[in-house]
Amino acid sequence: MARDLKLALGIGYWSGGPPQGMQETVLEAERLGFQSVWTAEAYGSDALLPLAWWGAATSTIRLGTGIVQISARTPAATAMAAMTLDHLSGGRLVLGLGVSGPQVVEGWYGQPFAKPLARTREYIEILRTIWARQGPVTNDGPHYPLPYPGGTGLGKPLKSSIHPLRDEIPIYLAAEGPKNIALGGELCDGWLAMFYSPHHDCYYREALTEGLDRPGARSTPESFDVVAQVPLVVTDDEDAALDAVRPFYALYFGGMGAKQVNFHANVPIRMGYEREIERVQELYLAGQKVDAAAALPRPLLAQLTLIGSAAKIRHDLEAWRESLATTLLIGGDPATLRAAAELVLG
Repeated sequence: MARDLKLALGIGYWSGGPPQGMQETVLEAERLGFQSVWTAEAYGSDALLPLAWWGAATSTIRLGTGIVQISARTPAATAMAAMTLDHLSGGRLVLGLGVSGPQVVEGWYGQPFAKPLARTREYIEILRTIWARQGPVTNDGPHYPLPYPGGTGLGKPLKSSIHPLRDEIPIYLAAEGPKNIALGGELCDGWLAMFYSPHHDCYYREALTEGLDRPGARSTPESFDVVAQVPLVVTDDEDAALDAVRPFYALYFGGMGAKQVNFHANVPIRMGYEREIERVQELYLAGQKVDAAAALPRPLLAQLTLIGSAAKIRHDLEAWRESLATTLLIGGDPATLRAAAELVLG
């Protein structure tokens, strides 16, 4: 059944420096009725500080981390940052979490990547225990034991010294594989879908429904928010716009991580593009980035984007309204946001 869609602004992370004019863009998103704004982190700019900086000029738009990488901070450090930012923003924080990949986790953070699902479950349980503030926090799990076993022997369970503004801060999970999507459905309030295609909805629907149907699941299908990242470009030159996004997809499908462990590449592979993605990876990892981008099939890009004339995008949006997606996460300048608001929000 078709549903109304919400809009969110994705800022992402940066490489050369903070994007110019971003505060004005965030303010325009709020004025247009965008529900939320999201920042990101990889191994450069972090997700929390930019959100606090740009979010300080706003009053209603929700502030989302898309994502905080769980290996970057202990559960207690993330819980503290979340409580702090939630207080400062008047209860507008949405905490997006994700595991990243072994290259970043082990190579940048110096943390083990093994058992990402179990680590995520334990991490979220500790966050909620800290925010509930019902007593000193302990955890017997193998990944984040509290107090720390061994050491000086002086560690003791502690309770947060501040009361959270909300003891139910929303948690969204970034996920691409079926087990992780199901975990998000079980434990979280929303799912951050990076390479979502409404044309492959059955695959996602099955995984998410499994999680939402688990005993003790936190959300219902009606309340669960699916935030799907999608490039939205209104243009009469569709081929040129698709060419402009090719380097982004080539990076993630071809060069993000090792060839044998690239969770992003698994998404188009599951969509039926295994042979083509193998070629993209070969070219990208050989340093032939331009050729890798050119090798991406046009039909694949068309299924992952909303690009074309206003009339075409209105037509294509019907598939998104019929899908699991509840929020479209887009980027761009104020003019792009205005066009998106007209098309999506009416």
